[in-house]
Amino acid sequence: MTSLGLEEEYLLLEPDTGLPAHHAAEVQELLEAEPGIGLEEIQRELLSCQIETATSVCQTMPEAESALLRFRRALARAASKVDSIAAATATAPWIPEHYPELTDKQRYEDLRVSAPGIVGDQFVNGLHVHVGIPDQESGIRALNRIRPWIPLLTALSVNSPYWLGRDSGFGSWRVIHYRRWAVQGIPPVFADVADYERRITRLSGTGAILDRGVLTWVARLSDNFPTLELRACDVQLEARDTVLLGALTRALVVSALGEAQADTPLPDPDPELLDAALWQAARDGMDRHLVDLASAEPVPAEQLLRTFLDHVGPALESEGDLDLVEGSLASIKERGTGSERQRRALRDGGVRALLSLYEESLTRES
Repeated sequence: MTSLGLEEEYLLLEPDTGLPAHHAAEVQELLEAEPGIGLEEIQRELLSCQIETATSVCQTMPEAESALLRFRRALARAASKVDSIAAATATAPWIPEHYPELTDKQRYEDLRVSAPGIVGDQFVNGLHVHVGIPDQESGIRALNRIRPWIPLLTALSVNSPYWLGRDSGFGSWRVIHYRRWAVQGIPPVFADVADYERRITRLSGTGAILDRGVLTWVARLSDNFPTLELRACDVQLEARDTVLLGALTRALVVSALGEAQADTPLPDPDPELLDAALWQAARDGMDRHLVDLASAEPVPAEQLLRTFLDHVGPALESEGDLDLVEGSLASIKERGTGSERQRRALRDGGVRALLSLYEESLTRES
């Protein structure tokens, strides 16, 4: 079984207005006192209204879901003690006019200096899926092969429709926000690890980015773990949807590793098509059409999903995730993506209903 780890970023919001609440330091202190929560699970993000968690290395999806729910419950308790709501939404629906408070860390201040207009709007939260790889060379070969399927995973994950108090018209405004950074989107094809490192070193030497950590490719090799890291998905309202995306990502990487070992032809869509497909996935989610990168034509999103499931089906079976994925996808089809649920809540019940959705979904079990 292939190992994986999941990282989630959350916002702290004021319970009356829904504006970001800069209480992450107090929440972190409360979390550190929670029984069963390890210090390595608690991380601070760029803004002082954000909290991040990372699971330990997991082998099964139920193990990963249990870890996420344990942390989410502790986070909800801690947030309530400082008169805040913890929300697993990928953008803050409303933000204040003044410049946000940053986490007290020199690197974050350096980021502000390098890109103040972007950092000042960085009220965004992602889901990062780490999948274990045998070695870096295998990881590069897998990274090259997963590229055509990344937009579909983005479409399934959309959970950030609101920005500046209005509907952005996009399922994932977070993905669009990230396009403002210097190096972003789906990565290019790399010849090998040496090519990957050469290109990152050259980028870092330009001065356009602070360091390699600011490479906002939606997929890359982790600098800290023996994993391939997918960063294309919004954080999810519910832990079970996070686990679904983790299972699909793992199956995609396992499939890519097998294809590389068998030396099957490498799919290499035109970079502009990949870029357009990711943008379209962020806009439409699963509502309309997505780009089939094998044909460069739009197809119904559900049709592309079926093609993808055929592609990764053997890996889902070998990893023991097929039943979980089928059940979770049926649930999303019935309930809608996170963005659909957010829009429905605000339309039907206003701000109070949207904030209630954040509260109730954070700790909901499968």
